[in-house]
Amino acid sequence: MSNRDEVRRLARESIARGDATGWFEDLYQRASGSWDRVPWADLAANPYLLEWLETSEARACGKRCLVVGCGLGDDAEALSAAGFSVVAFDISATAIDACRSRFPASRVEYAVADALAPPPAWTGRFDLVFESYTLQVLPPAARTLATAALASLVAPRGRLLVLCRARDREEPEGQLPWPLTREELGAFTEQGLTEFP
Repeated sequence: MSNRDEVRRLARESIARGDATGWFEDLYQRASGSWDRVPWADLAANPYLLEWLETSEARACGKRCLVVGCGLGDDAEALSAAGFSVVAFDISATAIDACRSRFPASRVEYAVADALAPPPAWTGRFDLVFESYTLQVLPPAARTLATAALASLVAPRGRLLVLCRARDREEPEGQLPWPLTREELGAFTEQGLTEFP
């Protein structure tokens, strides 16, 4: 069984139990430090994030940043290196422990938290909320909750940066990770955010 097949099995079983996110901790525990068993653990920052960090929009953005579903911390560390004051969270305590172990001198504040119900103290606090490939591993009902929750964390005049695989509405959804449609991403505008080209 491939790593992706194992992830899909864990996710399917967890979702069937009514727990849309519990499988993340199971996955990181099973990996037990062999991070190549986690399909999205590249142990390097996302190249699209690095490209964005070179733009004038990134330089003009306020510096309080939240990284959603931070995994093993590489994106959070890249944002910190670029001058952002970063809070990074994951629902997996094992992943957060790995972040702290991998980056012992980090300035990032790592926390265990749930994208479906983030701490109320985070509401409206962040100039930049960065989400990379987390929404697309959530089933539709959980994705709707996460969309509303993440939108609520963006400060006035703040930014939400979402990286995801995409599909046209008419295309089949396929297997997890489920590519998102423009209409699904448009749900952020229903939460009061404005889409930038």
